[in-house]
Amino acid sequence: MAEVEILAERLVAKGFAVTSLEQVTGGCICIAGIATLRDGGRIFAKTLANADVFDVEAAGLSALARLGGVRVPAVVHASTNLLVLEALCPRGEDEQFWEQLARMVAALHTSTVSDRFGWHRDGWHGRMRQENAWSTDGYEFFAEHRILRWLREELVLAEFDRDQRTAVERLCSALPELVPPHPPSLTHGDMWPGNILADGFGMPALIDPAVSFSWPEIDLAALWCQPRPPASGRFFAVYEELARPCEG
Repeated sequence: MAEVEILAERLVAKGFAVTSLEQVTGGCICIAGIATLRDGGRIFAKTLANADVFDVEAAGLSALARLGGVRVPAVVHASTNLLVLEALCPRGEDEQFWEQLARMVAALHTSTVSDRFGWHRDGWHGRMRQENAWSTDGYEFFAEHRILRWLREELVLAEFDRDQRTAVERLCSALPELVPPHPPSLTHGDMWPGNILADGFGMPALIDPAVSFSWPEIDLAALWCQPRPPASGRFFAVYEELARPCEG
């Protein structure tokens, strides 16, 4: 059975009157598609083997919208093997779009400042678990749960020698010297360009979060370190005016 047929069967089993289904990319772990329904509506759906991935994703989207006012796709259905969301549109590539995104992300970061790092549950970053244990120490949280935890993964164990592991550990020990102390905010957690889309009015919308309360620069780095359109420079200029990221 073709992958898209598996998705179609699961949609129909949940009561969705699907008339057509176009397969689209679902990241590295999902079968995904845009479905047209009998009433003419369109939805985005994705499926995978049973796990709590979709429950975590739906909760993350809800938190971003509820706590930070972020535009995200509405959750239509979430279960262990099926997630159905409002269908979104390709993002804009002009400076106005990136300025609007900057305003939205700056509002998220400045309105959700907290005194604890982490989240009430572990999450997912792609196919990998994201550790979110609560901590009042940002250096400890970032070192233990965002860097050192990867040293335990099989691929890293196979590729890193002792000197490389030691270098990473030294970097973590030096974080207090490299990063000035500052509080966490609610972060999207995986804000690379592929997770930035637009709603039906052309306004920025974010998908596939890996939420936690963390240093807000996490979101900036995810965008900065990936190939992105030239107009995205406007995002960083406007964000700096509104939220002033930590120097370090």
